[in-house]
Amino acid sequence: MSGKERSVKKYVVRLSGAERDRLEALLGKGKSPARRLLKARILLKADVSDAGEGWSDSRIIAALETTPSMLYRVRKQLVEEGLEAVLSRKPRATPAIAPIFDGEKEAQLIALACSKPPQGYARWTLRLLESKVVELGLVARASDSTIGRTLKKTDSSRIAASVG
Repeated sequence: MSGKERSVKKYVVRLSGAERDRLEALLGKGKSPARRLLKARILLKADVSDAGEGWSDSRIIAALETTPSMLYRVRKQLVEEGLEAVLSRKPRATPAIAPIFDGEKEAQLIALACSKPPQGYARWTLRLLESKVVELGLVARASDSTIGRTLKKTDSSRIAASVG
């Protein structure tokens, strides 16, 4: 069979010339994330078209040091969604960590930062604000960097000048 191992698979990789050229160019540059390069290598090795190598799954797994599930997922995604979907990352539907300050709590934080600082202080610091929002029960806990990022989103020069 001319060096290519044929088998009955549900998701068969058949790349067009343009797709092969794109994957080979991607590998030639070497400036992509490692996972994208691995997927490109998998597709080129698994390609059963005339220009492809048509390697067996076990040979691809051994050569590229990957897992059978990765190989299966790449094949499936190519057949069902196309080459672009294989090479791009799917954006998250929800953020990795839910924001601590919603709109109402953020407004209360800004009002607090604009208010008069505690006795003995000339201005609000991020650490003072951190302890005060927990004390007031706005949030269960928050770091000073979270407070700073939240306040940085506003355009108020008074906040920027009053928080150190």
